[in-house]
Amino acid sequence: MVKIVLASNSPRRKELLAGLDIPFEVRVLDNIDESYPETLPTKEIAGYISKKKADAYRQTMADDELIITADTIVVLGQEVMGKPKDDEEARRMLRELSGKTHQVITGVCLTTKDKQSNFSVETDVTFKTLSEEEIDYYVAHYRPLDKAGAYGIQEWIGHIGVTGLNGSYFNVMGLPVQRIYEALKAFQ
Repeated sequence: MVKIVLASNSPRRKELLAGLDIPFEVRVLDNIDESYPETLPTKEIAGYISKKKADAYRQTMADDELIITADTIVVLGQEVMGKPKDDEEARRMLRELSGKTHQVITGVCLTTKDKQSNFSVETDVTFKTLSEEEIDYYVAHYRPLDKAGAYGIQEWIGHIGVTGLNGSYFNVMGLPVQRIYEALKAFQ
């Protein structure tokens, strides 16, 4: 029996993985390089970064551990939206997402000492046209600087702004748990 380790500081990922009713612990390494080659196709970025994170943990893991790493990006057209650096960038991102459909892509990597499985899950999200007041309210009250694309679908902005969803809701929150459950079953 392997010990499952979630390599993430995200409270949302911890909550989502806990929903599978499997025991796990959380372990976080600081300063993992999350850069990627400029030439990498957009749809491969999240998977690339999740594998890069896994490789950083591989050096410190025990023989009986399985590490889960993940990375989530928001893509509008060809623009990749990571976490905003400040409130103004968060507002800019939300203005760009307003009235449009974008993709949320989460790359996941399951890693043991001798095996690795990597996959990505994509979900289409459509926002209504957001007013400046709604954007300002959300940024001021919810401080979305720790979220790709400057929003959390489970927060106020998702309640009032998301008009369509095609794919996994939990993927948009940051962890496609249904797919992880299936991958864990197949992995062992």
